Amino acid sequence: ETVAKGLVETVISRFGVPRELHSDQGTTFESEVFQEMCKLLNIHKTRTTPMHPQSNGQVERLNRTLVEMLAKMVDNRQDDWDEHLPWVLLAYRATEHAATGFSPASLVLGREVTLPLHLQTGVSPDAVPTTQYGMSL
Repeated sequence: ETVAKGLVETVISRFGVPRELHSDQGTTFESEVFQEMCKLLNIHKTRTTPMHPQSNGQVERLNRTLVEMLAKMVDNRQDDWDEHLPWVLLAYRATEHAATGFSPASLVLGREVTLPLHLQTGVSPDAVPTTQYGMSL
């Protein structure tokens, strides 16, 4: 229920209903509530092969990267990771990825995001006007 609610509140409310949703075999994604949400929203739900996480390789790589980034920021008790997560996600989303040559933020927003560093230095990211971005698609 928590994941279904989170998906609606943080993804669907911002980007609309996905046509497809791919997940691992986790019980959360197989729950009756989650299945019902997919059915009501006409989301085609697929899942990885059991005991074969490689088929979810991109997500596993993302998770590994986020854990590595968080590990560099948390204190010795490691109980404050959730306070750092928004900043780690911002850094991840603003970083160009070798596979695409773009940052996730630029692919979603059509422009680079302004980072705290830009505000401190007075240098703003080179933003392509959204109309130009739209025409280039």
